[in-house]
Amino acid sequence: MPEHLVKSYDTELNRLRAMMSEMGGIVENQVALASQAILQRDSEAATQAVAEDPRVDALERDIEQFVVRILALRQPMAADLRFIVASMKMTGDLERIGDYATNAAKRSIVLSQFALPFSLAGLANMFRLVQAQLKSIIDAVGAGDTDMAIEVWRSDQAIDDVYNGIFRELITYMMEDPRNITPCTHLLFIAKNLERIGDHATNIAETVYYAVRGEVIPDARPKGDNSPYAVVRPQE
Repeated sequence: MPEHLVKSYDTELNRLRAMMSEMGGIVENQVALASQAILQRDSEAATQAVAEDPRVDALERDIEQFVVRILALRQPMAADLRFIVASMKMTGDLERIGDYATNAAKRSIVLSQFALPFSLAGLANMFRLVQAQLKSIIDAVGAGDTDMAIEVWRSDQAIDDVYNGIFRELITYMMEDPRNITPCTHLLFIAKNLERIGDHATNIAETVYYAVRGEVIPDARPKGDNSPYAVVRPQE
């Protein structure tokens, strides 16, 4: 954005970007900790992920109050107005991402009580995709990069595809052995948490695009979660 005649206004906008970057960094770390907690059975990482959640909530409140102050004092227009209003939407998505990471980390504590007779390779792949998507969109927010935002927007399809495969796989494990029901149920919720993180990252991508260009992404939103229609039947 171009500089303004009132330098304190630029200072406020830079502070808003810094607060959003800080919030993005915390939720990105939460997702990484949740991954470590689940894939490496690391209870300390789970505890750290949960402990970060109040910081995310506090930052969301701080940003909301700061945005209201800027709107009241500066009466921004055009690109400034879009960015300032968009920041509230984006922090709402970041807060939800933090919640999903926290939920996944909590479920890892239950999972650690079970000796899983199957691989978590699919879930590990989903974590990698989500973490890469999240890193890219946080970078895009900081730089106002619409090309990067579009890449993140398109990448959600791959996450949905992996989620669909995990859903069917876990249902099959539960059908094969009732002892798998409890751990697989928690893994299903974890996979859904990751799928929703991908959705919120996609929301942020759309918001970045609008804030910078003043228009919505022209194409239809890619969406591939077909788990509500999945049917898995036992072998006869």
